[in-house]
Amino acid sequence: MSALTGTNCTDLYDHRGTARVLLPLAYAVICPLGLLGNALALHTIRLHPSKLNSTTVYSANLAASDLLFCLALPLRALYYALGFHWPMGEGLCKATALLFYLNSYAGVNFMTCLAVDRLAAVVLRPHWGGLRKPRTVGTVCLLVWLLVLVQTVPLLCMPLTRAEPDGTVTCMEYPNFEGAVPGLPYMLIGAVLVGYGLPLLAILACYSALSRKLQRSARANRLTERSGRARRAQRMVAGVVLVFVVCFSPYHLDLLQYMVRKLIYEPGCEDLRAFQVSLHVTVCLMNLNACLDPFVYFFACKGYKRRLLQLLRTEVGASFSSVGRPSPDSSTVHDRPPHHCRGAMPLDAVEDGR
Repeated sequence: MSALTGTNCTDLYDHRGTARVLLPLAYAVICPLGLLGNALALHTIRLHPSKLNSTTVYSANLAASDLLFCLALPLRALYYALGFHWPMGEGLCKATALLFYLNSYAGVNFMTCLAVDRLAAVVLRPHWGGLRKPRTVGTVCLLVWLLVLVQTVPLLCMPLTRAEPDGTVTCMEYPNFEGAVPGLPYMLIGAVLVGYGLPLLAILACYSALSRKLQRSARANRLTERSGRARRAQRMVAGVVLVFVVCFSPYHLDLLQYMVRKLIYEPGCEDLRAFQVSLHVTVCLMNLNACLDPFVYFFACKGYKRRLLQLLRTEVGASFSSVGRPSPDSSTVHDRPPHHCRGAMPLDAVEDGR
């Protein structure tokens, strides 16, 4: 079959009736939650500049990448709501594609940096403490942004829109690349291995070592075990891994299996149609990461947790104050500054982000 299968197939978007409802609805949830949660994370970090460390710097970069990513979602939601029609031109399509992929893979890399940082703080200290020095962390962050920029800038050199037989114009769809990019399967398989496979292995290795260290520390210190600190830290580790696997695995495994099939034989229109539907679902699932990352901040950083709880208490207090007058002493209780736990145990390092 011809390498231009995507061009020859005319019914690749027959699911537009369902997609124009469900996909904008999903983005209507993801976008505001992602903007609010990540803005709160950056605000919390900005309020305590004296407490900046390697974890908060990586978290700030992760939050920034998620915020930038969310900026591309409204136009994608509009594209889906119009039934896979992009009336805004090639330039804006490329701009949203650059934002989309740049910040997707920046997020992957900064999640990996956080995993390595936790490993250095808890398991490898003090011998690998240099990995957490401000100059080293700043250099790593700069290299991450440069790396993902180099990986995504080639998108600007290829056409991302295509006029369809039904008069619509599609933007950033896989069939637009078929026949236009030489060696596409090899390129995408390499991108999956580098952009997803290596970070996944690094995250699993780091958090497996970290989990074993936490278990040994809990067994050696019964007081720590009774306090439940080890369980909380392990839940945080499990949460980070779960978010990464659930959000990023379906899309990359879907892409990998189809590219491998293309190397063996040329899939037909039915195969490509099924792949298109699965891509729209798995990309939406990958986008969910932008609003799940703040939950990682909530469990990993006490400052973020305190700030969020303070905002919730303020809202709840305002609601109750409109019903009944508060007692004279209530403001004294609620305005009392939170207690800061101190300690140098590995479990504290995991929970405090030190």
